[in-house]
Amino acid sequence: MRVAFAGLGVMGFPMAGHLARAGRQMTVFNRSPEKARRWAGTYAGRACASAAEAANDAELLVLCVGNDDDVRQVVREALPAMAAGAVVVDHTTTSAVVAREMAALAAKDGRGFVDAPVSGGQAGAEAGQLTIMCGGEAAAFETARPVISAYAKAVRLMGGPGSGQLTKMVNQICIAGVVQGLAEGLHFARRAGLDPAGVYEAISKGAAQSWQMDNRWKTMSEGRFDFGFAVDWMRKDLGLLLDEATRNGAQLDMTRMVDGFYAEVQAMGGARWDTSSLVARLESPAK
Repeated sequence: MRVAFAGLGVMGFPMAGHLARAGRQMTVFNRSPEKARRWAGTYAGRACASAAEAANDAELLVLCVGNDDDVRQVVREALPAMAAGAVVVDHTTTSAVVAREMAALAAKDGRGFVDAPVSGGQAGAEAGQLTIMCGGEAAAFETARPVISAYAKAVRLMGGPGSGQLTKMVNQICIAGVVQGLAEGLHFARRAGLDPAGVYEAISKGAAQSWQMDNRWKTMSEGRFDFGFAVDWMRKDLGLLLDEATRNGAQLDMTRMVDGFYAEVQAMGGARWDTSSLVARLESPAK
């Protein structure tokens, strides 16, 4: 299968690499040409000057770009160049609105579209252990699944167009609540004179255990946030899901509150800090 990949950032670069290692015939595009050239120098594949060039006669186009408008631009440019019956897979976290819009655009052109946001971060992308939640028609999903499984530990079709993005929104709601709970728990432990490491050992094997606790408690305790999923990215995702909640009537009081807390972290200079930096606003001198 001829595969084109657009968007070679911290996630897309290793994801496209897994496809090349799996023996896929690869063409790649990135708005910063040097990244595409660097990728082509690292893996087997050809760097292209435009999305249309990369997608020329491709049977699958994979996207991992920045936002709704980036997706619209790449898909509209690339779609006419793709092979008949080809499928677009979008790993960008976007609105469900744009996912449905792109699915309709692709269908009108006789092609498929799968919205497929991911969870697992840069480490998951590099290890090929992402969780991918998909929306789209079953036939398009089945075409894409064996390809994207090269960098996934779990791939699931959640429903029609937009369902993948809606599921990712649920994922981000749950993460926001867990991280805020960890931040407050750690803050409370310190104020109570407890040893944070000892508290972790005491509670991490019980009902309070979570991925975030196991992977972020130590770095939160140490005040280290220069890695991971950036606050700016989380606020983008929370903005998308809060807009969706306004449309569907969901009551997301906690999520709106945590979004405001992340705005405070941005104001502290933590726009690129990991999302676990919620604890920093509680430990700041102003508090």
